[in-house]
Amino acid sequence: MRNSFLVSFFRLTLVFILFLTAGSAAAGALAETDKSVRSIVSGIVSYTRWPALSGQPKLCVYASSRYVQALSSEKGQNPLPYTPVIVRNDQEALSATCDAIYFGTESPASQLELIRQYQGRALLLISEQNPECVIGSAFCLIINDNRVKFSVNLDALSRSGVRVNPDVLMLARNTKHE
Repeated sequence: MRNSFLVSFFRLTLVFILFLTAGSAAAGALAETDKSVRSIVSGIVSYTRWPALSGQPKLCVYASSRYVQALSSEKGQNPLPYTPVIVRNDQEALSATCDAIYFGTESPASQLELIRQYQGRALLLISEQNPECVIGSAFCLIINDNRVKFSVNLDALSRSGVRVNPDVLMLARNTKHE
């Protein structure tokens, strides 16, 4: 009886340890994705030039993004090349006078609507939910299995009013930045 209790206790302890190990591994993978998104967005912003901007650009991050914390927090991280502003809707984005916008779950059609309202201003647009990258944002993140890549909509970029270093555009074709 006592042996069976010890065996059961040992098995339960082993299962608990495995559960904790698996949980921390999954949390680590999420943190790595957050770091990759932050790194790619920071890189894109830092290699972008606005025609009439002095100082850091203001990046408005939609609250619908899965990476709001990674894109806005400076705790224990490298300094951001932009000033983050969290927005919940188009009105907040318009009143914040953003230099760049990071879309979360907003559709490409709603991205286009906001672009129309910003007409005449240089504006960098980045999206995490626009895999085709045909309309809407100039840069579209592609996040699969904790790997982060990006594609470029050259038509949207040419109409954005900003200039991006050509090396960044080459990275979109290269898989080494993943």
